[in-house]
Amino acid sequence: MKVLLVKDVYKLGRAGDIKKVADGYGRNFLLSQGFAVLATEGALKQVQKIKAQAEIHRTAQNEELKGLSDQIKGVTLTFPAKAGETDKLYGSITTQDVATALAEQVRFEVKRQQVDMQPIRSLGEFTARIRLTMDLVPEIKIIVHREGESAESVTAHAEAEKAEKPPKAPKEKASRKPKEEEAPAEEPKAEELQAE
Repeated sequence: MKVLLVKDVYKLGRAGDIKKVADGYGRNFLLSQGFAVLATEGALKQVQKIKAQAEIHRTAQNEELKGLSDQIKGVTLTFPAKAGETDKLYGSITTQDVATALAEQVRFEVKRQQVDMQPIRSLGEFTARIRLTMDLVPEIKIIVHREGESAESVTAHAEAEKAEKPPKAPKEKASRKPKEEEAPAEEPKAEELQAE
């Protein structure tokens, strides 16, 4: 199914683009939500008009959210969590948790769909991207630490691990030949038994 995008769609394209999509995706989501129209001859004649309107709307939205993007860019969120001995969390830190904590910190409602990350299931430092518009995607830092410990202990632990691990050298192919040291060591034992 060929569609003409009327609005910017994340991971698909910008307004005015003609895209070929799966029938179900086009019919059930893009067309029903008003993100696209069928790519008919009449609609194709309006491509330039749609692109011009979208560009005006996009620049206005980017100007409006530029200050918020700069404010979000430097944010560090810390989450205390229960974890086992192997630093695995009991549960996880989800996009909803990050969106709620970020909204409290910057006083702007961020939806969980705008947070681009996988659920966090272990202790440590992570980064997440906040999609304000297609052009404005600031990154935030997330620190997950064990309940009862400080967040600095996690960062110090992570830096210590990085310092301990030497850079990996390329692996050489292992040969199947027996070690030469082992064979002579076994032979004298057999001779000693025969001599006795």
